[in-house]
Amino acid sequence: MSSLRIRGARVIDPIHGLDAVQDLAVRDGRIVELHPQAPVSEEIDARGCVVMAGGIDLHTHIGGGKVNLARMLLPEDHRLNREPLALPTNPLELASCGHCAPGTLAAGYRYAEMGYTAAFEPAMLPANARHAHMEMGDTPILDHGAYVMLGSDELFLQLLAEGKEFQTIRDYVGWTIHAAKAMGVKVVNPGGISAFKFNQRKLDVDEEHVHWRVTPRKIVNTLARALHELGVPHPLHIHGSNLGVAGNIESTLATIDALDGLPGHLTHIQFHAYGTEGPKKFSSAAQRLADAVNAHPNISIDVGQIMFGQTVTASGDSMRQHANADLANPRKWVGADIECDAGCGVVPFRYREQSFVNALQWAIGLEIFLLVQDPWRVVLTTDHPNGAPFTSYPHLIRLLMDKSFRDEQLAKLHPDVAAQTSLGSLTRELSLNEIAIMTRAGPARLLGLKDRGHLAVGAAADIAIYREDADRERMFTAPEHVFKDGLRVARRGVITATPTGGTHFLEPAYDRGIEKLLAPYALQHLCVDPRHAVIGRDELCRCSNGGRLLPEACFTGAR
Repeated sequence: MSSLRIRGARVIDPIHGLDAVQDLAVRDGRIVELHPQAPVSEEIDARGCVVMAGGIDLHTHIGGGKVNLARMLLPEDHRLNREPLALPTNPLELASCGHCAPGTLAAGYRYAEMGYTAAFEPAMLPANARHAHMEMGDTPILDHGAYVMLGSDELFLQLLAEGKEFQTIRDYVGWTIHAAKAMGVKVVNPGGISAFKFNQRKLDVDEEHVHWRVTPRKIVNTLARALHELGVPHPLHIHGSNLGVAGNIESTLATIDALDGLPGHLTHIQFHAYGTEGPKKFSSAAQRLADAVNAHPNISIDVGQIMFGQTVTASGDSMRQHANADLANPRKWVGADIECDAGCGVVPFRYREQSFVNALQWAIGLEIFLLVQDPWRVVLTTDHPNGAPFTSYPHLIRLLMDKSFRDEQLAKLHPDVAAQTSLGSLTRELSLNEIAIMTRAGPARLLGLKDRGHLAVGAAADIAIYREDADRERMFTAPEHVFKDGLRVARRGVITATPTGGTHFLEPAYDRGIEKLLAPYALQHLCVDPRHAVIGRDELCRCSNGGRLLPEACFTGAR
């Protein structure tokens, strides 16, 4: 039996209210209680270090069709000027590269090097679920899962438009989660992807879909209610209406209202917190957004922080990506229509410090982090790769923890930005405990992961050991040690093992009679029989490269 003792570290475990210097013991991949003198296979002197659970990225685009489109669209992202990137010198790393849209292997390596042990793809199409699971399964080290997209698929909209009883729609949602082996449901521009196919160029929260005559408000409320009754732990994952549009704070507040108190997770919220004040008719609405989140305990958010430099935006929101195509840098883009399920758009983008709009977006994200009071309802993300590659997380953490550094960066920006944002006046500096919540404990709780995101006895031994450093960017870039299920996978930025991660998924209860409705619809409109659409456990294991299956329980008695 393998065993490990970590001695003398500052252990931070917000789920259990722990921030203390103590020992931590591991046996066979789990946190255990050991006598201080019990023999172990390995002992680490971690004095001067901070120990946290492995990081959990709640929202990162790492698998599925649009991610591959992004990789193919930017071959220059996989080169150094005109030359191929150098092959890895570490014999444990297979060749893989990319910065904005890294390959599956590179994504796993780079996450683990920073102390992350799990990542969740937020936009898996039902028709593309097998592919998404295969890509995530090809991502080494990380446990993973995905949220399946609903709300712009034609069958859902048809059921809603025809006034079908709610139980039928709820069972369709349950079947879709089951078939795709998903961890939850994401709605993207509710109804808007479908409306775009009917030549509708905008769809606000209380506007009707030009064909189905249903509103985003109805879509959001119905999906949120369905997930609540099915007992799905993660709230409806909402990419709201009017992403990136000046004045869209009104749509965001209307979406919160549409939930009627039901749980909802507003994703990449920085892109939905814009006003129309000021000479350029583009302003920060971070305070209004934070006030709304603070006042509604049913709401959680991830920020989708932008960082300056080259990236690529990859989204299911084909309506908004079409509108943004003229801003592409380099000047190329891809749009796609996926059967009757949804669509996607991939648009390369460079965020520039001297652009007023980009600089204000940067400031808005930081404002939101600092203005929302409850860190348990804020998740640290860049909406990789839409706001920035996930490798920018250490830099983002320093911005949040170090006001003087933040002020230095603000002073470099477009001169009008400081006048249009409250960022310079915000004195809050996040603590290590708050960072642990936003990157570990909070995501675990929002996903219903009972044995992840903490370091109590019985938890999975996903552990990151950081050397205490006043430069928080340096501290969080390369931990001293990273363990996945008790196996050391990285040390000081070097990969030391590449195990296959596990797959998180749900198995909700639903009435299988819904299949009688699905069969004739699929025969007329789709190319896959519903019986074949369902991914079985054995197939999921094969898709996931032989990794462990990690089914999560739905809440009992939720109805």
